[in-house]
Amino acid sequence: MSPRRFLHFVAFVAGVLAMSRAQAQSPATRRAREVVAVINAATPATIRAFVDSAFDDRMRGMPMRAHIGFFMNQHEQSRGLEWVEVQDERPGETTALLKRRLTGELVAIVVRTNPAAPYRIGGIGQRPPRPKVAVAPPRITTDAELTTALGDFVNTLAKADLFSGTVLLAKDGRRLYGMAFGEANKDFGVPNALDTKFNLGSMNKMFTAVTIAQLVEQGKLSYEDPLSKFLPDFPNAEAAKKIRIKHLLTHTSGLGSYFNDEFDRSSRAKYRTVDDMLTLAKGESLAFEPGTRWSYSNTGMLVLGKVIEVVTKQDYFDYVREHLYKPAGMKNTDAYQLDEVNKNLAVGYEPEFADDGTKRFKNNIFMHVIRGGPAGGGYSTAEDLVRFAEALRSGKLVSAATYELLTTPKPDVNSPAYGYGFGVGPQSGIVGHSGGFPGISSNLDIFKGTGYVAVVMSNYGGASEPVVEKIRTLVKARTAAPPAQ
Repeated sequence: MSPRRFLHFVAFVAGVLAMSRAQAQSPATRRAREVVAVINAATPATIRAFVDSAFDDRMRGMPMRAHIGFFMNQHEQSRGLEWVEVQDERPGETTALLKRRLTGELVAIVVRTNPAAPYRIGGIGQRPPRPKVAVAPPRITTDAELTTALGDFVNTLAKADLFSGTVLLAKDGRRLYGMAFGEANKDFGVPNALDTKFNLGSMNKMFTAVTIAQLVEQGKLSYEDPLSKFLPDFPNAEAAKKIRIKHLLTHTSGLGSYFNDEFDRSSRAKYRTVDDMLTLAKGESLAFEPGTRWSYSNTGMLVLGKVIEVVTKQDYFDYVREHLYKPAGMKNTDAYQLDEVNKNLAVGYEPEFADDGTKRFKNNIFMHVIRGGPAGGGYSTAEDLVRFAEALRSGKLVSAATYELLTTPKPDVNSPAYGYGFGVGPQSGIVGHSGGFPGISSNLDIFKGTGYVAVVMSNYGGASEPVVEKIRTLVKARTAAPPAQ
């Protein structure tokens, strides 16, 4: 066979093999590869074209900005994805295991397709990465190794302008790692610092829950009390008799979110007190019988703020400031009113992308509340959140028994991964809370039984999440390592 004919033969065989591989792939896997290709070459223009050609009618009916946001954020966070393997495959659905080029972290994306040709995409989302061959965890035998690995990771994200905020890791109240990155205010080029105050998002729910627990310890209310004892007509008389304090604390009350259409249409300046905020929840009805389901509820935590006011006969904000922030030493934490002068507050930012993929930032000043409340929206610092965790663990705020009660699951009311105001990882032993919104991404992790506490606060939406996951991986590796000789 001549060299030329041999080359043609090789090309032919390669083509046949490629066709064979393509035919062997399910429609969902082929679509998943297309999704990865679009992420890697992402611009708003290419995303629009892909959505129009590959998505089904239901998906095309969603706002285009949501599709663009998903693809562009995947590209931003990864700087390109490398295909590793098919993590899971079933009829009409493939989960692809991928590696982020920027950090080497694994991520899994699920793609669902319609059952008939041309197999349009009917859903896309993320899943926890689960490689088929176990990946050896990092070997971390000292806290110095832990902080070095953490610093390298966060520096990589910050240099790529994917993280702006603060990261603080402590053990037994002693700081192991604490750094600030990015800018608190881009208009004036003000850098973030460890004492910069970041929006907490939903993390205020922990403060409301601990305050309720203090009142229970004082005998002023019970977790079994019906809401009707304090608010006899909210949301109506019948529902108030069914809802108990424990349902409000666990997101099992059946109430929803007062951040509704009326809030979107209203001036933020109207909502400064708990009573102001409760006007948004008028007319709510129960979505299910209390205690039968879990459904995240901002209204439920707001109602607990009103319960605190009824029981103590004090303003919610004054009471929490005096009985939680002060004893915990949290001098830089409050529900600040944003039309007043407040020092060291970070402005939240979200990226937007031009058709050529150029990124610019917009602030969230007119999107969020003018004042936070019992359900979220206050401000704190990384240092203050460590103080809160230590005060909680040491008995300054509540007893050891109550701390345990707050931070354990409540399966009796269908809340397997949430305690009283605290998210709970039953397998990991991590308790705490996160908070998110455009331009807001904060998280507190308390690693029970280890002494480790981690705080990540960012004024970029979603930016804390990869850092939080990295810290969890590193702390898990550190606590699994044998003691140093």
